[in-house]
Amino acid sequence: MRIDATPAKARPGGWSVLVLLCLAQFMLIVDITVVQVALPTIGTELALGREALTWVVTTYTLCFGGLMVLGGRLADALGARRTLVAGLGLFTAASLMCGLAGTGGLLIAGRAVQGVGAALLSPAALAVITTTFHGERRGRALGVWAAIGGTGAALGVLLGGILTEGPGWTWVFFVNVPIGLLILAALPAVVPPAPGRGERVDVPGALVVTAATALLIYGLVTAGDAGWSAAGTLLPLAGAALLYVVFVLVEKSVRAPLMRAETLARRPVISGTFVMLLATGLMLGLFFLSSLYLQHVLKFGALETGLIFLPVAIAITIGAQLGGHLIGKLGGRPVAVGSFVVTAAGAALMTRISPDASAYTTLLPGFALAALGIGPAFVTATTTTMANIPPGENGVASGVINTFHELGGSIGVAVVSTVAAASLAPGATGIGGFVSGLTLCAAVAAVAALVSIGLVPPGKPAGAFVGHGHGH
Repeated sequence: MRIDATPAKARPGGWSVLVLLCLAQFMLIVDITVVQVALPTIGTELALGREALTWVVTTYTLCFGGLMVLGGRLADALGARRTLVAGLGLFTAASLMCGLAGTGGLLIAGRAVQGVGAALLSPAALAVITTTFHGERRGRALGVWAAIGGTGAALGVLLGGILTEGPGWTWVFFVNVPIGLLILAALPAVVPPAPGRGERVDVPGALVVTAATALLIYGLVTAGDAGWSAAGTLLPLAGAALLYVVFVLVEKSVRAPLMRAETLARRPVISGTFVMLLATGLMLGLFFLSSLYLQHVLKFGALETGLIFLPVAIAITIGAQLGGHLIGKLGGRPVAVGSFVVTAAGAALMTRISPDASAYTTLLPGFALAALGIGPAFVTATTTTMANIPPGENGVASGVINTFHELGGSIGVAVVSTVAAASLAPGATGIGGFVSGLTLCAAVAAVAALVSIGLVPPGKPAGAFVGHGHGH
């Protein structure tokens, strides 16, 4: 997505634009974590097994991430306001669909449509902000935009507990409807129309890479029950590999590729996508395991689960702020390595869980420590990438990093769901699966620390670009 750097006349309603668009972005971020707390209740009321519950989480982030770069290109081609309204309308309608869903299939379909709406809304909203604000005002506006991520994550887990234990899990989705309608009604008055640039849009590339990742996740989830050698596992994984090859060929053949091969091949981009993929996968994977453990094994209510997750979400935000300061002093590589070491230590502490021990002395301290480590990794992924690539490739690189932010969550949840399958099966009483899932997270974080030593660019990034894309 290109950002128009041409100065525009300052508009007095600029800050009202920011408030409105941040509220819209807040909904998108909340919907990543709010569902985590409601998962066990959704599973019970809709009679959903492990696989279906996994898709309730991953379908949203899959469509959000897989189509985000396309959303940015559509904002350029059709105009940011038009794309923004389409995305917000789609997200709001899909939220209503999710709340009304009486079956797992309808809920998962609604989550997919929510993800498509989010993929249109988020980059278009950011484009509006960058063309509305200039100079120091733009810096302040983008700072507020980035802060929405941590706030959304923290309030999402708390809101999920309050709504699930109060009016019911359906209100996790219904609450988006009046907010979405309010923003839709106010948008025409504060966001001026802007003509599109009539650019070509690589729709085939976006669809192929999203389908490839969906097959990858399907194969990973199926392996939990069918085994790694089953046809139901191997065929989707082989199909995913084939489609990724097709995606590369498509990107080489189209005039306006979604992701330029030369940009993807740059070391800073490979480093950034690696760190972002692992950090988000670990974060959502740990949330997924912890929510089901607390509510299925320890019989926590949704509200108590939300409350125990609150310090975890706050720890991510603190870690991100700490990482932003440390990168300027130490450089990206030591911060990335340290981040994953701390995350590995926290996940290892979480393996001490026991039905006979308090979650406040076993699960929570380790989870908070892991979250403190994940926060700086998010900042490192974007900062080191954006500081080490040519200026003309900023938009593409940022879009790629944001894409892997969402796709990492989808893949992480799918993997830990498969590893923990024995403890997530109906009627399962043992916690061996949960311990295995947490052990895997600790091992992956430790390996990521070692890889980061050689992969993350050395030195301090030039120019303070601190944040991680759309802010969560």
